[in-house]
Amino acid sequence: MTIKTRFAPSPTGHLHVGNIRTALHNWMFAKKQGGEFLLRLDDTDKERSKEEYVTAIRADLAWLGIHPDSEERQSARFDRYEERFEELKAAGRVYPAYETAQELDLKRKVQLGRGKPPTYDRAALDLTDAEITAFEDEGRKAHWRFKLDHDTPIEWTDLIRGDQHFEPGLLSDPVIRREDGSWLYMLPSTIDDMDMGITHVVRGEDHVANTAVQIQMFQAFGADTPEFAHEALLVGTEGKLSKRLGSLGVGGFRERNIEPQSIVALLARIGTSDPVEPIADVMTLVQTFDFSRFGRAPARFDDEELAQLNQKIVHLLDYEDVQDRLPDGMSAAAWDVVRPNLHDMGEIDAWWQVVTGPVTAPELSAEDQEFLNQARATLEGLSWSETIWKDWTGALKESTGRKGRPLFMPLRQALTGLDHGPDMGALLPLIGRESALARLQNISS
Repeated sequence: MTIKTRFAPSPTGHLHVGNIRTALHNWMFAKKQGGEFLLRLDDTDKERSKEEYVTAIRADLAWLGIHPDSEERQSARFDRYEERFEELKAAGRVYPAYETAQELDLKRKVQLGRGKPPTYDRAALDLTDAEITAFEDEGRKAHWRFKLDHDTPIEWTDLIRGDQHFEPGLLSDPVIRREDGSWLYMLPSTIDDMDMGITHVVRGEDHVANTAVQIQMFQAFGADTPEFAHEALLVGTEGKLSKRLGSLGVGGFRERNIEPQSIVALLARIGTSDPVEPIADVMTLVQTFDFSRFGRAPARFDDEELAQLNQKIVHLLDYEDVQDRLPDGMSAAAWDVVRPNLHDMGEIDAWWQVVTGPVTAPELSAEDQEFLNQARATLEGLSWSETIWKDWTGALKESTGRKGRPLFMPLRQALTGLDHGPDMGALLPLIGRESALARLQNISS
């Protein structure tokens, strides 16, 4: 059997971090099993689905390194949904109902007031032909519900949550089609999973009750049921669901110069028993992906953890990984020198300016300025080589008696304008002889 998973976003907005995590886990599981990963665009909502969001979803997945093996669109499958819907009608597994939203809300309130679960009472099953005609005459349109089999408990073994059990009599018969004929989520999704050979459905734990209903839909069609994995939802550092997590997406990550490898490394591991580590090679993460390592506790998304992880990932990136994002003229050797000082790639231009200039040195004492005059004269008399920093500071130590911070710090400040940064032994050869002498001259002039 070929393992096949799917990611099924609605193109009614941009992907947020929870969507991204779902897509990533579906892709990783399929990749590890040598299977297939499908992008299915659930675009049945004609009013809210936009082509710009379709384009954005594809681009976001590609930026993260997630490449679907195939793509489907629900809007191209309405005839198929109609065909399978008619089969359910013929089998007596769907029925029309005419209650308004206000009437249903009143029913729920009455049931809650009596201490009962607010499930649909199936009153529509008892409607007479005359009552249906009366509703139609007053302009009401039917919405359609799927009729659950109350005699058969719903059970499955979830890959994360373990054995699951639902009594269908405690569930409402779900509305599957609106009054205007448009489709709600559950029936088209079930039909697609059957037709497209989906073997594993990986999604958030907020879909557990939907799964119970959809299992009966699979059974009503005489189809095999996929395996299910329901993940704990993401929460923020405050320990509860955050509105911000619902809007945090690829665009925000890119604005903050977060690397896609950092997002993948974090979302692959949070909520599992495996440590979050700065792993830039996604296939290493794929090989350790295992639903048995996922816990039931909410997965905590921490911005600070992401920032720290991102810094470590940047320090692992090779020149070839970032070459197209580096300033003109920056070599592999320069990248190796600057890389350990980066928090993120947004700082690269500023660090390259330290090499190419101009730089502005801080105010220095008269004593330090006199020392730098001596330093410039000493540097002019030395042969330039890869060991120039060692040779230069060694000569200055001997001639001035300075050592440690009083020796090194004025030189760093004059040459870079900063009191911190890359190792000067590696940085000075990049700055170059003429530029270094000019910067020292600027201090004394």
